[in-house]
Amino acid sequence: MSFRFSIAPMMDCTDRHCRYLLRLISRRTRLYTEMVTAAAIVRGGDPQRFLGFNPAEQPLALQLGGSDPVQLAKAARMAEDWGYDEINLNVGCPSDRVTSGRFGACLMAEPDLVAQCVRAMRDTVRIPVTVKTRIGIDDMDTDQHLDAFITTVAAAGCDTFIIHARKAWLQGLSPKENREIPPLSYERVYKLKRSFPHLTLVLNGGLKTLAESFAALTAVDGTALDGVMLGRAPYEAPYMLADVDRLFFEDAHPTPHRADVAADYVAYAARAIGEHTRPHHVLRHAAGLFHGRANARRWRQTLARVGQNDGALDELIILARQLDEQSALAA
Repeated sequence: MSFRFSIAPMMDCTDRHCRYLLRLISRRTRLYTEMVTAAAIVRGGDPQRFLGFNPAEQPLALQLGGSDPVQLAKAARMAEDWGYDEINLNVGCPSDRVTSGRFGACLMAEPDLVAQCVRAMRDTVRIPVTVKTRIGIDDMDTDQHLDAFITTVAAAGCDTFIIHARKAWLQGLSPKENREIPPLSYERVYKLKRSFPHLTLVLNGGLKTLAESFAALTAVDGTALDGVMLGRAPYEAPYMLADVDRLFFEDAHPTPHRADVAADYVAYAARAIGEHTRPHHVLRHAAGLFHGRANARRWRQTLARVGQNDGALDELIILARQLDEQSALAA
């Protein structure tokens, strides 16, 4: 399974509806769920709520939050039984809520515990167990700290690390600020690859375009990373994924037209709404489908209005065709 291009797990963004939309645009992009706590899965009593997904979303990874090896192993087993392709342990989220629960970025200070968690899951499931982490936290951000963390966790059976190339400040910065204020250091990730060439390393953080993402796979000195992970940029402009399969995977299948993507997603939305999903909850993810095109604002406004039950879903299909034709003429 390839980690060459993936979409980051994002709270309040990468739910099952968002993932379905992204999969309509790219066949090969690796998708991740929002972070789900192991406790919620094991104790929640409703596996469908936390683990349900459409098979069309695959390849799909479940991101877990937690620090109890036994609980994580149980949640991982349940996820494997549901058909997930990967379990990803969150060791990168810096929010106060996550830190107070003893998971997320604060676990970088406890590599032995992370190793125990990875080992417990690896002993339980056959699918890959990966770790998403930062390059450091607070004052623990030297190469020595990062190398020691990777060494310890890799020895427990993790051979794939997704590295957000920023440190995290656990006090004083909000999660949003932690995505923007600590400076990026891609060189730290390339250096890590040179130190651990046998590991699969995926670069995350700050990447906004396919061109810079493709270029980031290889450093100036020729160090080749194994993949890139993007977050906010493709969420805000999902149609950028239309070129991913060709550029990153040399997959030359026909590129889907925006209007066709919109029509397929509206059909999906109709099914979801028929299953008692609020229109806004499913339609909101398509707001950026015409990002950067003429009349993109008209699309967003119409989408919002229909999402508030003030209009028919078919109206969106008609509008999407119109906007696609206008863009073709303008080109």
